[in-house]
Amino acid sequence: MVAKIEQFSELHRKNMEAAMRMAQLSMENSQRIMALQSELAKEMFQSGVENAKALTTARDPQTALQLRTEYAQETTQRMVAAAQQIAEISNEARAEFARLVTEQLATGSQDMTESLQNFMKSLPGQTPNMMESFQQAIATANKAFEQITKASTAAMSSVGETVKKASTAKRK
Repeated sequence: MVAKIEQFSELHRKNMEAAMRMAQLSMENSQRIMALQSELAKEMFQSGVENAKALTTARDPQTALQLRTEYAQETTQRMVAAAQQIAEISNEARAEFARLVTEQLATGSQDMTESLQNFMKSLPGQTPNMMESFQQAIATANKAFEQITKASTAAMSSVGETVKKASTAKRK
């Protein structure tokens, strides 16, 4: 009985380690995005100050309009570039999360199956179909997760491509 408790404790420890890796990854990516946003805010503020100074030197409305147009174009380019960087960070994070979850599902379901098999063997009046049903349920869940991962990868790739196209179109 002590061995079974130790098996479940080990399984729990592995799950906690995986959760901690995911939490760490989430914090690192959040910090990257916040740093990017902070730098963008500083640049935009500085650019806004420079634009305001330039507008005070404009002698006629046409020059002022030209300065505002240039500022709007620069701002748009910076915002699109930042959105593209955030999309890339998010896509990398999503891929890493998917890898970690897939790894955890693969090893976790195997560990869980082994633990449950050992536990079921020790029960009186065991039913062989119960373990088979459990294994089929795990396999079905793994397949569903793989399909979700593929769909989210395709969606994020599409978003990334759209942002790149928009960025390229704005530069022209």
